[in-house]
Amino acid sequence: MMPTLAINWTIVGMAAASGMILLLRDWRVTVPALLASYLCVVLFLAQQQFITPDLAFGARTLSTTVVVKLVTGLAASAILAITAITFSREYNLEELDEFSLTELRRAARRAQRQRASEPFRISEYIVPFWALVLVALASLALPRLYPIGSQEVDFAWYWLGLTGLFTIVIAGDMLKIGLGLLLIVSSVDLVYTAVASTVQVFPLALLSLTTIVLALSVAYLSGLLYGRLKTLDLAELYQR
Repeated sequence: MMPTLAINWTIVGMAAASGMILLLRDWRVTVPALLASYLCVVLFLAQQQFITPDLAFGARTLSTTVVVKLVTGLAASAILAITAITFSREYNLEELDEFSLTELRRAARRAQRQRASEPFRISEYIVPFWALVLVALASLALPRLYPIGSQEVDFAWYWLGLTGLFTIVIAGDMLKIGLGLLLIVSSVDLVYTAVASTVQVFPLALLSLTTIVLALSVAYLSGLLYGRLKTLDLAELYQR
């Protein structure tokens, strides 16, 4: 008789949040989902105490490294949120020349058509849905075939890494590519923290720095793309 495994709700929350990033397209949902994913990972690391706690918050003790991961996740999510808000706002039309007005109207008409058709185009979510199913199957099978840490750790990092990879593959805009890259880095960060026999400060600092640099790079590239095409949609690159 196999033992019954208790449900770890932090992993469930992490899987749900990263799954929403893969499945959905609206940044108003995916960027908060990224933040929720970071919070769940931090809670999981604090729960398992892979690193000896050295900070006391009342009756709870935490590691400085876990706090740094929390701050890093908040910063990366804030950078992407500001980027999305900046490049989805309306410009003052009086300050634009005729060419810019033409481009802006064309982008606005295209966006309006897309918004109007989205509720009825379920077919656009078929590929993300089956990608999510594949991620779920692989995340359940790979820990048995190639175990690295505990079953919970293996499921968590495989899930984060695979959702990030498939998010990049099916991404239609620059912001979603950034979300996928950040999920992959979060996966590497999680498995290193959980599995390394002696956690070194330099690799953890490098992973946190990589997260911030990636978020800033996505923001910069989004600015370049939007400044030229008035959209973050990558499909526009092939229509020019």
